[in-house]
Amino acid sequence: MEKKKYLLNESDLPKSWYNINADIPVEPKPVLHPETLEPVTPDFLSQIFPMGLIEQEVSTDRYIPIPDQVREIYKLWRPTPLVRARQLELALGTPAHIYFKNESVSPSGSHKPNTAVPQAFYNKVEGVDSLTTETGAGQWGSALCMAGSFFDINVEVYMVKVSYSQKPYRRLMMESFGGEVYSSPSDRTAYGRAVLAEVPDTPGTLGMAISEAVEAAVTSEGKKKYSLGSVLNHVLTHQSVIGEETLKQMDLAGEYPDVVIGCVGGGSNFGGIAYPFLRENLLDGQKTRLLAVEPAATPSLTRGAYAFDYGDTARMAPVLKMCTLGHTFVPAPLHAGGLRYHGMSASISALYKEGYIEAVAVPQLGTFEAGLLFSRTEGIIPAPETAHAVRVAIDEALEAKELGEERVIVFNLSGHGYFDLAAYQEYLGGALQNYKHPQQAIDEALKHLPKVAV
Repeated sequence: MEKKKYLLNESDLPKSWYNINADIPVEPKPVLHPETLEPVTPDFLSQIFPMGLIEQEVSTDRYIPIPDQVREIYKLWRPTPLVRARQLELALGTPAHIYFKNESVSPSGSHKPNTAVPQAFYNKVEGVDSLTTETGAGQWGSALCMAGSFFDINVEVYMVKVSYSQKPYRRLMMESFGGEVYSSPSDRTAYGRAVLAEVPDTPGTLGMAISEAVEAAVTSEGKKKYSLGSVLNHVLTHQSVIGEETLKQMDLAGEYPDVVIGCVGGGSNFGGIAYPFLRENLLDGQKTRLLAVEPAATPSLTRGAYAFDYGDTARMAPVLKMCTLGHTFVPAPLHAGGLRYHGMSASISALYKEGYIEAVAVPQLGTFEAGLLFSRTEGIIPAPETAHAVRVAIDEALEAKELGEERVIVFNLSGHGYFDLAAYQEYLGGALQNYKHPQQAIDEALKHLPKVAV
């Protein structure tokens, strides 16, 4: 009988996170203060984050030990399975071998708890008992509310307005874990009220929701900290448990990937699976292609500028050099809400620009087509975000078929779509359409980039 799943024991759970800062082959750019546009100081960052996470953000240590308390909680779902998608292979008639790392088995249904749990832990260690955050599709908000419940931390979530309406059960999950959830832009912050006054019917964006969450934290007189689910280095570092486990599981499978694929919005699940393989490329001479997949409607890597930009719309968050569509960019209300962000992780952006990773943008309809094929062959309905990775894994397998070559494909199944069935209903009913953001709108947004002398 052919093997389907490659499983690790709890004793195989990584003891350390991998930090790309130790090996990144491109010169790091400074993080800038949003008002002065000078390099940020720890004092500024400490208004938003606990010192334990600030230290991880700037660390150049290759490995950062995972606290025992975090590893114990990880054991609720980790190590996650690596699965050979044999039924999908048969349906495609491809000689390629397709594997997926199943992060949907976490309690909240995605990869997000890999960083939510340690972020809650480090905040609790420093006496923080209230966090603010944003969420797009609700995966991150669900994970942080769950982590907050583990550590008795209140979580205040600003959920992008279009997703707040599209995904009521994600909202209910957050509330079930004890979180407070508000449609963003909201009337709870000065920035939210200003946006509503100017554009009452805005669908909202992750940039707007970040602005509200940051404002709620910095105006709390130290009572609240802010927590971010993607983009920053400490977040991608926490997610490296995905790739570290996958390396061990590929050993069990007796193969090594030719290509590793993940969807990207801010970059956390892609970096989580790809960076340990990038380490092997850089230090051990491996040649794995690392392929990031973004929506055609929010193509920050493939059509954005590589420039310094604000991480949020209200220009309150730190300024990063990244691939960006401009902080004023308002994407179409596609169902992959977790990918509707104007920017990208600074490290992923730099690596893409220097050719260490690849990127492709795909349209919405093709991702749902791929998601349904995957669900009908492998039995898991992927989240709309994850379906982007499924789409490109299928495309890679079909290309291998056309060329008559063997190819080992690994992708990150970053989350299930059981709270996203309304999106599939719209697809099946013919109500969805493709979005390709007009170049004119991107050009206009890029006019508002900060003028940085660095």
